[in-house]
Amino acid sequence: MKKVTVTFFFALLAIVGFAQDAKKDRRIEEDAIDAKAAFLEDDPEMESFFSSSYGYIILPNVGKGGLGIGGAAGNGVAYQGGNNIGFAKMTQITIGFQAGGQAYSEVVFFEDQEAFERFKNSKVEMSAQVSAVAAAEGASLNAKYIEGVAVFTLAKGGLMYEASVGGQQFKFREK
Repeated sequence: MKKVTVTFFFALLAIVGFAQDAKKDRRIEEDAIDAKAAFLEDDPEMESFFSSSYGYIILPNVGKGGLGIGGAAGNGVAYQGGNNIGFAKMTQITIGFQAGGQAYSEVVFFEDQEAFERFKNSKVEMSAQVSAVAAAEGASLNAKYIEGVAVFTLAKGGLMYEASVGGQQFKFREK
């Protein structure tokens, strides 16, 4: 009887954990839809990136902060051919002059299958030479892919002074 009770308890914990993960995933999906709308509202021309890229990820809520050493993190949704295929987690560590905190949304476009597969295999590490373009009216018209990747950010709040070096790393999880 004791063995059955313990098994039941762990099964119940697994079900509750799965339900919480599913709820978190739904929230990230809803936030990604809202973030895409906000990007397109600021720059309608960005639609050409959404429609022509091989794939993209939308990180709707990225938090960033630092004082000398900093970091950022966010969760998002991965799309291929306009379809949600999984989830992305971004982490970043930076070193240099920085102070403050900031919240923003980020969209990362992948030009071709090779670049998108690097992301899916967690081999995309964006460094200083791949810089983000602040989303604004017409900003996407002159944006270009660098190493198969184009990045746009949209500030949500906060203030960050920064002259730092660091890179973003991505992890992919299938839906």
